[in-house]
Amino acid sequence: MIYTVTFNPSLDYIITVQDFTCGMINRTQKEFILPGGKGLNVSMVLKNLGVENTALGFLSGFTGERIQQLLEERGVTADFIKIKDGMSRINVKLSSLQGVEREETEINGRGPVIMDSDIEKLYEKLDKLKAGDILVLAGSIPESMPADIYRDIMIYLKDRKIEVVVDATKELLRNVLPYHPFLIKPNNYELGELFGVEIIGKEDAIFYAKKLQEQGALNVLVSMAGEGAVFVGEDGSVYQMEAPEGIVRNSVGAGDSMVAGFLAGYLKYSAYEKAFRMGVCAGSASAFSDTFATEQEVLALFGD
Repeated sequence: MIYTVTFNPSLDYIITVQDFTCGMINRTQKEFILPGGKGLNVSMVLKNLGVENTALGFLSGFTGERIQQLLEERGVTADFIKIKDGMSRINVKLSSLQGVEREETEINGRGPVIMDSDIEKLYEKLDKLKAGDILVLAGSIPESMPADIYRDIMIYLKDRKIEVVVDATKELLRNVLPYHPFLIKPNNYELGELFGVEIIGKEDAIFYAKKLQEQGALNVLVSMAGEGAVFVGEDGSVYQMEAPEGIVRNSVGAGDSMVAGFLAGYLKYSAYEKAFRMGVCAGSASAFSDTFATEQEVLALFGD
């Protein structure tokens, strides 16, 4: 079973305008609301790909209730901890056509305060995981939570033979490396940020991905937007792939879709090359969609 943890879920209000102008009234061309947060995105795409999973995390207020409802409508199994005070955040994702170019802007909310007693309830849920399960830790954490919560969870589970996937940035990611996460997925910007460099091209990405392996990561998947992705495996394998051609409609969640596609491919084929290819195709298929990729859209890019 795959479990995802989203510490700071959101309602994502995704809107498109023709030509956004600051300080003026702008009317939407398209608008819709989705459950948001990196872990939830992984859960929804996994479900679209026919992979059952359980979403864990924290919900609060009327926004939290709506997140739960939207997940249920999509068939995602959710086992959230309900916070009494505050409300789950609302994130605004604005896409604007500026001439022939598309610009994307995000305004992300803060989220509720997570108490120590709430974190204890999360550990109780993690106690249900069994050997062979996969746990995805993804996204930011509320300011009220310990900055090393990802590391603490990995220490807590270190003897349980659970494969942990981490999709996070900066110290959240760096702190887990000594505990050998099964997979990490920085993008090229986040990878460069870890080493204080600019990643220019796939050879740079491969070089620094191997450095993350030296620090403890088993497998490293680096997304590079329109340039595709690279993968460096624990078995010594190195794969590169260009991004499939298509029109980008919404890049929000493309990286999370890549994680979901990789895991779906890994479970189906038990081969890193095919898992990597399915990950890239899932990320691209979501970028080419207004929401998240369907299985049919992913397989159309994946081919044989």
